[in-house]
Amino acid sequence: MEASKKPQLPLDEAVDGTVRALDDRIVIEQLTVVDERAARVVRERAETGQRPAETVAKAVEIGARVLDSEETAANVDYVRAEFGRHADELRERLVRTLEAGDGQLAERLAASFDAGREGSVPHAIEARVTTALAEQREALLKLFSAQEGANPLFDFKDAMVKVYRELGNRQQQEGEENRKVMAELRRELLELKERTHADERVAEAEQAGTRKGFTFEDRVHEAVAVIASTRGDCASHTGGEAAEGGGKKGDTLVELGAAEGPALGRILFEAKDKKLSQNDAWRELNDGMSVRAATFGVLVVAGEERVPARTETLTEYQGNKLIVAVDRENPQGLALEVAYRLAAARVAMARDRDLRVDALEVRDTAADALALLKQAQAIKTTLSHINTSSDRARAGLEEMVESLRSKLERIDALVAEAEAE
Repeated sequence: MEASKKPQLPLDEAVDGTVRALDDRIVIEQLTVVDERAARVVRERAETGQRPAETVAKAVEIGARVLDSEETAANVDYVRAEFGRHADELRERLVRTLEAGDGQLAERLAASFDAGREGSVPHAIEARVTTALAEQREALLKLFSAQEGANPLFDFKDAMVKVYRELGNRQQQEGEENRKVMAELRRELLELKERTHADERVAEAEQAGTRKGFTFEDRVHEAVAVIASTRGDCASHTGGEAAEGGGKKGDTLVELGAAEGPALGRILFEAKDKKLSQNDAWRELNDGMSVRAATFGVLVVAGEERVPARTETLTEYQGNKLIVAVDRENPQGLALEVAYRLAAARVAMARDRDLRVDALEVRDTAADALALLKQAQAIKTTLSHINTSSDRARAGLEEMVESLRSKLERIDALVAEAEAE
């Protein structure tokens, strides 16, 4: 087989690669180019989907054109410099040669090659070279500014335009989503602030009402008044009224039997929506009983957690005091009724020492009533956490309630029997 007749370069003997020029092609094998910028461009274009080999080919094309343009410019400068040097020498030589001969010819030749004269040969050459360089620069500018495939940077520019366009669209979408999220968060924040302010105002109002003794005090008075009305007693709300001897202690004053005749005794009910110490509790009751001329005092607190330390509910203290815990929102119930009846019995016994009341039976009956009350409350608490009905438990609860009421009626009967004797 005959050897290829296409022009080619001999194999490069360098150990780091081989470059062969075959006609209009260049074959590069195992060549390593150490250039940070070139490596970065190849990587970046590869990340956008451009094949590395295509990027390298474009780079070689661009570099070859730039090198060719630089060599052309360098050759033109060299020719210009050489021509100027030789022209000067030739002019001087001709002048010297023709000085002795034809002066007119010498003058014409000197004028033709005079660099300072318009239209001289050096001027004409310089004009042509300048024109050629300008045309070459213009051609290069058109090549790199073209918007089609003729521009070696067209693919790169097109890819970058697409990337930035997609990035701008994505940023715009994310900006719209962020604005929506911010608007929603701002709305929720405003609603939360409004609810918080409303809750604070309600809490302040309730706290102010509690400090003055109202709200819970009013509900306790209504519950006490209901019990008093069924027994022929009179209940007066005295929380904001001054007593005859001065002072505004005491919230509700119950006058036993006052609905049917002269009062047979007085019971003071003091309602508290906060926890007092034991000493403060006795001080409140003592002051209230003193101001209202009552012989027995009942401290009504809003819930078990507000019972003073070292005390128990429905237990008599100092012979004339009792503490009972009720529901804050609905104080009506057996606990308040038991406290009322026990207090009424103790007032009756203290009023007339000659009454032959079986104190032991009264005490035992009250203890039984208290035990039943606690059992009833425990069952109610259990039922409040059960969603399905429990007829058996409810029946037991009703039975205990009726038994409790009978115990209370027994206490009243014992007092009545003693008074009738």
